[in-house]
Amino acid sequence: RMETDCNRMELPNNTGFEEDSDYRDFEGTDVKDMRLEAEAVVNDVLFAVSNMFVSKTLPCAEDVAYINVETRERNRYCLELTEAGLRVVAYDFDQTDDRLQTPYHETVYSLLDSLSPAYREVFGNALLQRLEALKKDSQS
Repeated sequence: RMETDCNRMELPNNTGFEEDSDYRDFEGTDVKDMRLEAEAVVNDVLFAVSNMFVSKTLPCAEDVAYINVETRERNRYCLELTEAGLRVVAYDFDQTDDRLQTPYHETVYSLLDSLSPAYREVFGNALLQRLEALKKDSQS
């Protein structure tokens, strides 16, 4: 009886997996590899860090890309970008450390916010300036 229950529990997971693979195929037409996604991430927040670029040393693939970032505090990180999100994989450019068990972040903003107070300040100021500009536009 118990085995039957376990099998029933597995069935929805298998169905979900099939949907996921269909979704991945669909997404593959949109983003051939994670390099394009990584370039977009870099372009989004480059203004708020000292340096940030997609790694040319570590391999990019359909499902993974690596981004090097140097915060304004001069700390260097290598980030892994996958469907699961972004996470720190090393404390230097173009490196990965399998022993590091860092959490995934859904967005680059969340990740950088946790790593760099200076990023938080610069990003916050840019947001305030944009809001002020919108406010002026709506008043004119």
